[in-house]
Amino acid sequence: MNTAARSSAAAPSGHTHAELVLETVNLDRTFQNGPERIHAVSDVSFRVQRGEFTAIVGPSGSGKTTLLNLLGGLDSPSDGHVRILGTDLSALKASERVDFRLHNIGFVFQAYNLIPVLSARENVEFTMLLQGVDASERHRRSSELLEAVGLSSEAERRPTKLSGGQQQRVAVARALASKPAFVLADEPTANLDSTSASALLDIMARLNEREGTTFLFSTHDQRVIDRARRVVTLVDGRIDSDDRRDPDTAGTAKTNPA
Repeated sequence: MNTAARSSAAAPSGHTHAELVLETVNLDRTFQNGPERIHAVSDVSFRVQRGEFTAIVGPSGSGKTTLLNLLGGLDSPSDGHVRILGTDLSALKASERVDFRLHNIGFVFQAYNLIPVLSARENVEFTMLLQGVDASERHRRSSELLEAVGLSSEAERRPTKLSGGQQQRVAVARALASKPAFVLADEPTANLDSTSASALLDIMARLNEREGTTFLFSTHDQRVIDRARRVVTLVDGRIDSDDRRDPDTAGTAKTNPA
């Protein structure tokens, strides 16, 4: 593992709640569509501290998914910087970014993205396998996480034998397996019914409150927005508003996603 990824991966054990986890500085992402230049993300600067539960919201085409891809190192900015635990992603080579993501960022996707031939436990363990974690620790950690998301009894089932809500809970457990600096969740409740979505949000909120797990959501879902303690609204690729809530009132407040 490269030095930057190794030092950042080791850092979370000593973090405090107020530690700066993520920072963007004058972030831009443009795409060329024939003669037209599209500004998907424009001059976005904000910071995320450890333990935040943040929703990134806005109308379709506002740049939410593009921003999440930049934050997760899945795409590179046209200008500006993304810094995670002090490491500038733009300074890393492509192979180093892959290694850095593996050790520092958890992902939850709308379509679950589980490996169909692996069991729930094996899906959770997969990231740790890539990290070189030994088998006994992988088993211990996967058992711990599956219990945390309420799926201990389903550990040996493959994704096709699980409901959509259960698959997304496995995805959350997988995202947390590497003990990342933060978790990026792109529309995590979009394919779930109300009961499954509420159960998933309860699990994420509990992990956030009890373990200080940092979550950033890209979402249209008012249920997610209502539970967030910070709501960043994008309009035309720019931050239109950045609202913080008291932890005691999050869950009841109503915020307009647009």
